[in-house]
Amino acid sequence: MVEAYFHSAAALNYIRSLCSSGFADLHEPSTWDLDFAGTNPEYEEIRGRIVQAMKFMDACGVQNEEQGRVDFYSSHEGLVLEYEEAMTRQVGAKYYNTGAHMVWIGDRTRGVEDAHVEYFRGIENPMGIKVGPTMTHEGLVTLLDTINPSKEGGRIILITRLGAGKVEQLLPGFITAVKSAGHDRVVWQCDPMHGNTTTAEGGLKTRAFEDILAELLATFRVHRQMDSWLGGVHFEMTGEAVTECTGGATKLSSKELSQNYQSYCDPRMNYNQSLEMAFLIAQHLTKAREPTTPKAY
Repeated sequence: MVEAYFHSAAALNYIRSLCSSGFADLHEPSTWDLDFAGTNPEYEEIRGRIVQAMKFMDACGVQNEEQGRVDFYSSHEGLVLEYEEAMTRQVGAKYYNTGAHMVWIGDRTRGVEDAHVEYFRGIENPMGIKVGPTMTHEGLVTLLDTINPSKEGGRIILITRLGAGKVEQLLPGFITAVKSAGHDRVVWQCDPMHGNTTTAEGGLKTRAFEDILAELLATFRVHRQMDSWLGGVHFEMTGEAVTECTGGATKLSSKELSQNYQSYCDPRMNYNQSLEMAFLIAQHLTKAREPTTPKAY
């Protein structure tokens, strides 16, 4: 765990250096590598809109005092309680986990009587709760009442991980239950990765780009129909050219996974797939601006 702490600190310092050097400067979209798009006119159209939007913001004087600098925040699953406890500090009368800005409870460690929930209800950090297909409406409400009895707005992030084929069936009930219990000021987030994990030929764990996108779009659609709001997404991704998730514009096949499969845990989207996903989300949000009548379930 000490070695893991060292590598985590080194990674965060590396990200800080990239941000300070302008690596994440959205004002320079011309530097983005769009080779994955090929000659797809839709992606070029999105890129053109981003460039125009940035020029408009600059013309209006809307920019950071230090051009190119961005803020970033860290988060992880609070899984190993001995580690989380060692990173907990008292500030005034309250306790905070100083190892991350936000920590979350996994889908397998959310038992109301279990040690993880007992720890989480004692700290003040914003915290996430993974909501999988085995979660019940009553169980979710009880968990919210236990961790956030004051119903403080924005403190709890509900991270749904239902699988592409189960969103339409399960998500409306969760939204209704949370609203009815008075916890309507939670932040909803979608994790389209974990519910779509499969095993490819050869035994490698993988996820299909098309399934990831399908769950994400279905989640957007249900929230709009329920007069709710999807406030964020959770992806496993990397800037490296790994071959861990199939599909995308480059049409990575399951037979190609072994070419550069690096993950010891979760399969991640590579650079091309990550950028393509970002473009598709932007495209969806642009098209979804028209008002929609909430649907009754």
